[in-house]
Amino acid sequence: MFGCIVAGRLVQTNLQQVDVNKYVFELPEAHSINHIVVFLLGTIPFEPGYAATVHLLWPNKSWQLLGVLSNDKPSAIFRLKSAAGSEDMGIAGSNAELGISIEPIPAIEQQMQQQQPHQGNALVPAAASQQTGAVSAQLAKQFAERTLQNLYDYVTSFATKPDASMGMFGSGAPVQVLPVKVFEDWYNAFLRKLQRDPVAAMPN
Repeated sequence: MFGCIVAGRLVQTNLQQVDVNKYVFELPEAHSINHIVVFLLGTIPFEPGYAATVHLLWPNKSWQLLGVLSNDKPSAIFRLKSAAGSEDMGIAGSNAELGISIEPIPAIEQQMQQQQPHQGNALVPAAASQQTGAVSAQLAKQFAERTLQNLYDYVTSFATKPDASMGMFGSGAPVQVLPVKVFEDWYNAFLRKLQRDPVAAMPN
């Protein structure tokens, strides 16, 4: 249901369900992470009235709220190094955890209102943020939506029906499969565009 990409790394597929409606990605070498993208895969939408909060857990620290995913906002970019001081990011080689909690929207809105004075982790491309000093929430939303749509259009063009050799996902199952390499190729191409020209990298 969820995907996770740490800038400069491959797409992570190590999502673990730790409780009802609660999921965790383990983030190796957390001290070296700058930006992270979290998104809905597009296969299973949230039920009406529900969305998800995204949290970060540094070693020996408490869970920290980063932001929200919803059917209207299916992806988000976060700068983790601004979510904690250097003293909070652990030593080289330590891991962090990215938590995702599916909750009723009113409960999420309450959490975000409490978080608002401390916000500042959600991002649009770094270059644009550095040039303007502040980027509107509308531009961030637009960038996230277009990026996710671009990803969805690209990867679904490679979707294939499973065959009998795939065991429980045999040809009779009403599913389609996507090679992980498709995500990796899209991410690497997008990252190259972002490094060359962050403005031009924004999908049309």
